[in-house]
Amino acid sequence: MFGKEKIEELQHQLGQLQEINERLSAFGAKKAIELEDEIKNLSKQREELGEQLRALATEIATKQQEVIEVNEQVIVQEAGFYEFNSILDSAVSYQERLKTLRTSIKEMNKPNSGAVSGSTNWTVNGSQVQGQKMINEVSKLMLRAYNGEVDDAVRTLKPFKLESAIDRLDKVKASIEKLGKTMAISISSKYHTLRIEELKLVADFLEKQAQEKEDERAKREQLKEEAQAQKEYEAEKNKLIKELAHHENDLKKALESGNEDLVAAAQAKINEVNGAIEGVDKRAANTRTGYIYVISNVGSFGEGVVKIGLTRRLDPDERIHELSNASVPFVFDKHAAVLVDDAVSIERALHEFFSEDRVNKANARKEFFRVQPREVVEKLQEFAGKEVLEFYENPEALEWRLSIKS
Repeated sequence: MFGKEKIEELQHQLGQLQEINERLSAFGAKKAIELEDEIKNLSKQREELGEQLRALATEIATKQQEVIEVNEQVIVQEAGFYEFNSILDSAVSYQERLKTLRTSIKEMNKPNSGAVSGSTNWTVNGSQVQGQKMINEVSKLMLRAYNGEVDDAVRTLKPFKLESAIDRLDKVKASIEKLGKTMAISISSKYHTLRIEELKLVADFLEKQAQEKEDERAKREQLKEEAQAQKEYEAEKNKLIKELAHHENDLKKALESGNEDLVAAAQAKINEVNGAIEGVDKRAANTRTGYIYVISNVGSFGEGVVKIGLTRRLDPDERIHELSNASVPFVFDKHAAVLVDDAVSIERALHEFFSEDRVNKANARKEFFRVQPREVVEKLQEFAGKEVLEFYENPEALEWRLSIKS
């Protein structure tokens, strides 16, 4: 059996164990409360992060849509479709308006003319005069930095990047306001508006200038085509005149021989050549007479795409051959070529009828349409009021077919 001392020792140890147990219980309870609070905090943070993620997702979706819209605008404008900010007759007119605007911009760059503003209560070493001097000097630097950004934007501007250039200036203005906040230095809204207007006018001028150059190029191409046609008419007429002289000589000999059959044959040839000369003269005089042609280039543009054009050349195949130059990998195939008295009107009517089928809807100068050759020829017959006697529905596309087999 245990002695008294042993019992007391055991009781003492039991008391210590109870004390330890109480401390552990209290510690455990405290830890449980802390853990519970931490879990609550983590849950709250998770909810906040979730809200932030949802907000970011919404913002990203909005920005992506803006990017898509800007990209679409850029693509459309690059293709030749540009929305002018102001409508003027010529590039020279835009230059004149720019000249007037830049005079106003120059005036606002003079001291105290409103291009930039700053604090009027700034002091240096207790001196308001020195403070104002510092404000003026820093304002000049800020204005110079802003003008440098504008000038660079104007110098490198592309019409289809106008919105990006304006956004750049808005950010520059905001940066200057942020850097000059302590001294209340900022670019005035009036001056900023003038410089943005300058950007818009420059974009309009560049686009108008490009359009005028393209129009001039088209006119030169048309004049070149017309000159080539007239050259061919003259050559054909000279050829016919020589042939006419040959038949007239035959007629003279036939008359001398007294052979009526030979006389009749020679006279028939003379009448035929005179008719041909008259036809050449008529085509040369009527600048609207020409061939409407329907061609395709499967290897270059794919199936179901045709070009509807016109040429005043004597032989439309010559023009089609020219179109099959080094700018396309394969030659064009002819589906039909019809001589009509008013080729200009009929070509325009065909383009308008198939306008929804244009491959390039942004640039009407392009004459390619996503339509079957037979549909065009049927409509051509209707507009021309005559039957197309020679029609090739399926393109030969020989070079392309040989290429895809090799």
